[in-house]
Amino acid sequence: MQISHARPFAGAFIIILLSSWAAESAPPEKKEVGPPRSGGAFVSPEIHTDGKITFRLRAPKAEKVSVICEAVGTQVMAKDVDGVWSVTVGPVPPGIYDCQFDVDGLRITDPASPNVFGNRQGSRGYVEVPGPAGHPRPDEWRKVPHGTVTIHWYTSKVTDARRRVHVYAPPGYMQETSKRYPVLYLLHGSGDNDSHWTQLGRANVIADNLLADGRVVPMFIVMPDGHVADRSREREGGSRNRGRDLFEKDLLESVVPLVETNYRVLPDAQHRGIVGLSMGGNQSIGVGLGHLDQFAWIGAFSAAASGNDPALAKLRSDPAAANQKLKLLWIAIGKDDFLLARNRDFVKTLDELKIRHTYQETAGSHAWGVWRGYLAEFLPLLFR
Repeated sequence: MQISHARPFAGAFIIILLSSWAAESAPPEKKEVGPPRSGGAFVSPEIHTDGKITFRLRAPKAEKVSVICEAVGTQVMAKDVDGVWSVTVGPVPPGIYDCQFDVDGLRITDPASPNVFGNRQGSRGYVEVPGPAGHPRPDEWRKVPHGTVTIHWYTSKVTDARRRVHVYAPPGYMQETSKRYPVLYLLHGSGDNDSHWTQLGRANVIADNLLADGRVVPMFIVMPDGHVADRSREREGGSRNRGRDLFEKDLLESVVPLVETNYRVLPDAQHRGIVGLSMGGNQSIGVGLGHLDQFAWIGAFSAAASGNDPALAKLRSDPAAANQKLKLLWIAIGKDDFLLARNRDFVKTLDELKIRHTYQETAGSHAWGVWRGYLAEFLPLLFR
């Protein structure tokens, strides 16, 4: 599910405006609202033990405030005598959910929440509901050995611009100094950047938990920035293909060499995989199927796919050779995803070409909760 986000300037403006409303119009505080923090502030969001969530926002002069949350849709909030709007929703299933406020038509993230970070559309906030005691979610932090996530900066050989990649190394990497590891390149969607597979996708946490349970091969997970083209030109005609071509060059000419120079990874197709969601799924299809000599393990989550993808055209001359090189081609999408028809068209072409693959349609839409589940299912299949 995609939620529209306020631009950074607008978000800053409304926070200042809300502060102004509070300063000019709010009566003296008579009581604290919700569990206290230092200075008498309130908690928002407040996660209750029964899975319910209470959202709060101080906006004395606002006329209508709602919370928009992936878990419960849009919920109208009520204002108390102190100008604090609140609503309790749920209970909701354990998970991580996008949430924001609508204040008289203006979308903002929760100014009281610590779970707010930037993306390409402004700011983004979320709320996390833990699993029941003794039954944590697959993407929930557990007391197990943890790997490390390094932010690695580099200069792109394609654009000569400064770029960034997140690199997950499995637990024990620094101690087992002679061991070399397979590597998975994990790609994000169009609204996000290289930080979101750790911020919202919890890729490192999922990998740690699966490793602790003995379900996966220890591996590196490399999360590059999928946007290489100049943002001012992204809406030009043909920009999607141009953007994928630039990403492919940046990945193969800059990111892969950087990883293989700086980390102990195995530098061959049998130990190299690529997977992505939405736009990243389109990129993983293009790069992976276009370079089977470099990637034997390929996946696509809710991909912006097409039965006419240029990568498929390259396979028509010799599908049998492609099948010999492919270890895995894994495709999944939710039945309520707006890209479902495109994925079915893509898979139909795979069937016609007799390209070996695994395809599944699951419950869910175009949302991070779906993609985290796919990653937890995909990782144990790799490098066996």
